[in-house]
Amino acid sequence: MSSVNHRQPALLWQYANPFINEWRISPEHIDHYGHANNVAYVSQLEQTSWAHSNALGLTIEQYKQLDRGMAISRHEINYLAAAYLHDDIACATWIVECDNRLKLTRAFQFIRRADGLCLLTARTEFVCIALSSGRPKRMPPEFTQPYGQAQIVTAGP
Repeated sequence: MSSVNHRQPALLWQYANPFINEWRISPEHIDHYGHANNVAYVSQLEQTSWAHSNALGLTIEQYKQLDRGMAISRHEINYLAAAYLHDDIACATWIVECDNRLKLTRAFQFIRRADGLCLLTARTEFVCIALSSGRPKRMPPEFTQPYGQAQIVTAGP
């Protein structure tokens, strides 16, 4: 009688203590090539960012009350391998820079749970804006405290 090991591989994160949002690839994510479309990945970056912000205690309702928001100014995305229908993806994010004034940078890493393969790495830069005008505005304390405290120390870019 043989036993089969169904354990998933350990996930090798680029930084310690990731915030993880789970993503299951469903038919609407699949493109004409038979794998998850790049737009689905961008959408998941946003969903993972919001899930992390919510976990830090920041909601869209607070953003609206404060007339402040973190708007994307730059994405850098490295698509390393494809995701396929029904893949379970661990989507990790970290705040790697926060100047506690205007700018915040998140790092991301998406890993397929079944085989531990890294599918994507990314960095997104955000700028604090007034929602009413779209113009850059200083982060309120309600942003600097949770975002600043969540910032990790990294060895490099």
